[in-house]
Amino acid sequence: MPRQDTPGPTRPEPPPTAVCVGESMAVLLPDRPGPLEAVENFRLSVGGAESNVAGALAALGVPTAWLSRVGDDGFGRRLLTELAARGVDVSAVTVDPHRPTGLYLKEVGGATGHRHDLGPGRSRLHYHRRGSAAAALSPALLADPAAAALLAGARLLHLSGITAALSDDCLALLRTLLADRRPDRLVSFDLNWRPALWQDRDPAVLPPLLDAADLLLLGADEALAAFGTDEPAALRRRFPSPATVVVKDADRMVTALERDGTAVAEPALAVEVVEATGAGDAFAAGYLAGTLRGLDQRGRLRLGHLGAACALTAHGDQAELPPAPVVAALLGASPADWAATRVTARGITSPALPPGRAGTAVPAGPRPGKPADPPDPADRPDPSHPSDPAGAADPARAQ
Repeated sequence: MPRQDTPGPTRPEPPPTAVCVGESMAVLLPDRPGPLEAVENFRLSVGGAESNVAGALAALGVPTAWLSRVGDDGFGRRLLTELAARGVDVSAVTVDPHRPTGLYLKEVGGATGHRHDLGPGRSRLHYHRRGSAAAALSPALLADPAAAALLAGARLLHLSGITAALSDDCLALLRTLLADRRPDRLVSFDLNWRPALWQDRDPAVLPPLLDAADLLLLGADEALAAFGTDEPAALRRRFPSPATVVVKDADRMVTALERDGTAVAEPALAVEVVEATGAGDAFAAGYLAGTLRGLDQRGRLRLGHLGAACALTAHGDQAELPPAPVVAALLGASPADWAATRVTARGITSPALPPGRAGTAVPAGPRPGKPADPPDPADRPDPSHPSDPAGAADPARAQ
């Protein structure tokens, strides 16, 4: 099948370090808070867990590609154009002439007083994705020379449980990718539990997939719904194979548990939430970027927390991190200074930042061609021990 033409170069240099595989969709964002019946106008955007992670990784300076399928329609063209503008390599995305690009509508809570209003800081996603182009993803993807080349050169492969729920072919693709173990490639897997997607499918296929990853990301609320427990140690026992299991307990604590029993926990930052959607993907991207850069566990968790916090204070699924010196100062902050840090849509206040050095949480996606500089471990003090994000938990999970 053909591939979509996109403006400008579709193969950023250097070649992608990370590859994210999964569906992305067109998104209709309301022009005001409140229930859908009270909304007059919607703005078109794009979103999807794996493409959100891809865009956030690119913004953190990690060359990243996204593999998927889109429809031969305006939504698909918009999606590819926006991801390419974020610096994501979309050169191996297939355009399906018969199936449409998936679509979802976002409902944003407010204080309208309407009896169906979700309430401030909450959101809900309404999906129209059955029979989408991405649902036709299959192991045949691996026979595509462009996709195979990207996968062969990647140091990181990021997957999620959403893909397993889309179709039998999508499930077969995940099984094939997870069976192709390479010593030089880290495979991360985010549960991304979506109850509505599993209504007509058997979620018993999930545990073997999760246990086959090198790095497993679990929202505590999602794990409780899917597996009956949200306790980090119990989840570590449930999934013994991954080198690391990261359990994100909403706005409280994130814990990383190693196979040898080592556990590192870091509290979430205090955040003035604007909108919760996308925070889990931003955390995943921060944690993965920290892993690729060789940060210690605390640094990985804190970079994930910071990404999640910035997403929580922005409208939409993407947010920009503050300047690199601010990031470095926060990664190296003492536990007391980290606990005293506060993130709002107006910026970041923290005792760890020198006077006048406030980080600005930009309420928009990364500017095309201007990814945030990744923090360098040499730029920060050597932290004494552990860390991770929280705002990572997405209230819109129960769709």
